[in-house]
Amino acid sequence: MQKNKQMMWMGIAVLMSLTLLLTVSTEFAAAAGKEAKIGLAFSMTGAAAGYGSTQKNGVQLAVDEINAAAGADGLKLIPIFDDDASTPQQGVNVFNKFINADKVSLIIGPTLSNTAQVSNRIAQQAGVPVLGISNTAKGITEIGDFIFRNSLTEMVVIPNTVKVAKEKLKISKVAVLYGNDDAFTKAGYEAFKIALQGAGITIINEQTFAKGDRDFSPQLTQIKSQNPDAIVVSALVEEASGIVSQARKLDIPKSVPIIGGNGFNSPGLMKNAGDAAEGVIVGAAWNTSSSSSLNRKFVEAYNNKYGSLPDQFAAQAYAGVYIAYQALSKAPSPDNHKAIRDALAQIKGMNTVLGNFSFTDGRDADYIPVVQIVKDGKFAIFGE
Repeated sequence: MQKNKQMMWMGIAVLMSLTLLLTVSTEFAAAAGKEAKIGLAFSMTGAAAGYGSTQKNGVQLAVDEINAAAGADGLKLIPIFDDDASTPQQGVNVFNKFINADKVSLIIGPTLSNTAQVSNRIAQQAGVPVLGISNTAKGITEIGDFIFRNSLTEMVVIPNTVKVAKEKLKISKVAVLYGNDDAFTKAGYEAFKIALQGAGITIINEQTFAKGDRDFSPQLTQIKSQNPDAIVVSALVEEASGIVSQARKLDIPKSVPIIGGNGFNSPGLMKNAGDAAEGVIVGAAWNTSSSSSLNRKFVEAYNNKYGSLPDQFAAQAYAGVYIAYQALSKAPSPDNHKAIRDALAQIKGMNTVLGNFSFTDGRDADYIPVVQIVKDGKFAIFGE
């Protein structure tokens, strides 16, 4: 009888040990296998494809680094890429898929402000955080408290560009050319107009074009006849390249500089416009020549992986993943959207490739912009 009791208690003890071990192992496995899905809506086709491709590269580089550093036990990122096709309707389709089918923790994108103005409302209603990495138009973050962006708005970058251009080039009268059918280019125009007026620079001529236009000679001929000190342009890179090339073919001299908005910040400008792009001035949120160790490491890694230097859109995408990861790491679980949102809102003074980064109370980006000039086929800091 005593022996049977001992055997019974030994069996119970073994069973309890196995149960405890199984529980601990299960909990450890859950912690070790913790993953967060990120939806990535980029323009891989359409008018903004030149930006979307480098955004995807920047994201993939950051994800690879983060997952390698996380090891077996850390939080891993699962990127889910989809093409917003540079259109609001496709952006809506992609956001609905991310939210309802993929069950993502957070969305990064879309590429264009036009799309963001529509798609972000879906995420706001669903309570899913969005981090815009290239949306610069007015009103994006006003959509709601789940909407953030690490891209500096045109109202931050452009006034600085105008101020520096006036100081260094002594311009007093300009002509303005802008796309009037896109939220991004219209926002750039509005920011330029306010900044030019504030700087006491006279706008002597205004011309418009539409997305997809290829012939800008009528507008440029009108501008040339006015003899401006500079030409201010708000355009996406495809149209920007055509405008720059045709301006020089019409013998508008390089002594009349072209000052571009954020849409000019792509290697596609130099690739498409060639020598005509030399001397173009562009306000920017980032420059490849930044001397910070974090930026040097990023530029080297990007060049090694893709065989080309990153542009601003790649840098903002790369930084965006790290910003998102900091918030995801602080949330109790990857499916707690409100906790992720709250963690994003608390980011202040974070060291990124963009510089010392914070979110404002309105969830906009806060860091120092730069002014660039195309020199020897590359973007360099203007005035250095």
